[in-house]
Amino acid sequence: MAHRSRLAGFIIDCETGDIDAAARFWGGALGLPPGQAEDDEGALYVSLDQHPAHLYVAVQKVDHPSRVHLDIESDDIDAEAARLEKLGAKKLKFVKRWWVMEAPTGHRFCVVKMHHPERGPAPNVWE
Repeated sequence: MAHRSRLAGFIIDCETGDIDAAARFWGGALGLPPGQAEDDEGALYVSLDQHPAHLYVAVQKVDHPSRVHLDIESDDIDAEAARLEKLGAKKLKFVKRWWVMEAPTGHRFCVVKMHHPERGPAPNVWE
């Protein structure tokens, strides 16, 4: 059965005690105004709003070294994770409702649920 996926956006993981200061910096650097802090089941995020391509860009408070990771959104995250495994990625763990994966190059990324397929560029369709 076919599924769809596309780049959802970028998450700026920040090992910091002040997520608001981190959001102000990255919002200013990227020209995207910070939104309100959101607690998603213990994960603290501040979205950086008004991206012209409708990408989700957010600052996330983390307890690992700071880094940037991308999210791929899909209407079937298990099928997308399996497709990416065939390309050489590894599933690292399932967290809440998304897969944390690692590319063959060592980069971490997440496969998340697609929320607004009607916004932004059309998703890729995979058989």
